[in-house]
Amino acid sequence: MAAAVPVGLMSCSSETSAGPLVVGGLPVTCNLTLPVACVARSRAPQAAGQSFAFQYSKYSGWPEIKESLMAGRIQAAYMLAPLVMDLADKKIPVKIVSLGHRSGAVIMVRTDSPYQTFRQLSGKRIAIPSRFAVDFLFLRKMLAQESMTPADIEIVEMPPPDMPAALYANAVDAYCTGEPFGAAAQSAGYARPLRMTRDEWRNYICCVLTVREELIQTNRPLVQDLVNYVLGAGQWLDLQQGNRDKAVQIAAGKQYFNQDPNIIRFVMENPTDRVTYGDLRMIRAEFEELMQLSIQAGTIKHPIAYEAYMDESFAKAAQAAAINI
Repeated sequence: MAAAVPVGLMSCSSETSAGPLVVGGLPVTCNLTLPVACVARSRAPQAAGQSFAFQYSKYSGWPEIKESLMAGRIQAAYMLAPLVMDLADKKIPVKIVSLGHRSGAVIMVRTDSPYQTFRQLSGKRIAIPSRFAVDFLFLRKMLAQESMTPADIEIVEMPPPDMPAALYANAVDAYCTGEPFGAAAQSAGYARPLRMTRDEWRNYICCVLTVREELIQTNRPLVQDLVNYVLGAGQWLDLQQGNRDKAVQIAAGKQYFNQDPNIIRFVMENPTDRVTYGDLRMIRAEFEELMQLSIQAGTIKHPIAYEAYMDESFAKAAQAAAINI
């Protein structure tokens, strides 16, 4: 997660005279609706007068996506919701226009470890991606359930791709992160989930589709089309397992996540609601809960007005696009 530039800019549709809309994302299953939306849009007919096209830009970490959005190098990206709140509070002209997923974070321990309850992790070394990550808020939520605090464990920050190897080597006792980095260790047989957001925080959200305000002002139809395809991709992914199998093959490709398809498939199947995509409603109370958790964690310093970081108009007007892949 140290790269300062996109790992790659990969077109998922033909170029148009205006050029495709570049959308930044990470190679994580919480961002899976983006490759699906890109491919589906590239294969769909255009209405008269339209020339909509999306281009996937793979990044190595959230800080790099944030910097690109701030600098205007990209106009749209999947971002961590609290990061968007903070950017908007700092007068960076960005707005959340859609969710990207629900659930998808896990707390992993070694298969041969004695840990069966979360409280048994007291005094243990636990890795998180960052104190700004929503995964950290999930960990804090589990601590609060047991009347524990972060002082009761040893927290270390670590890039998620390094976490499975660290657990295998006993460098950490557990790690909390998004997929597919939990599935990578579980499918290899040496790790198991101790807690999953699907069980503990059903309406968990972290990755949200974020766009710069000048794009909203200059090309609302393009933003609406992107939201329509993201929502369509979400419904399509949750409709049947066969669709998820197709999505695995798309995402595993070098032009997208460039990952082992077996690991992505493991996320999609074990269990099938490990990450969900069909319910992408933006609910104010859920975002305000996320903001309060971030304030308690110290990553957001004060309450931020919902309207400062949110534009619900596209979700309200959305018509989920048909996904023909």
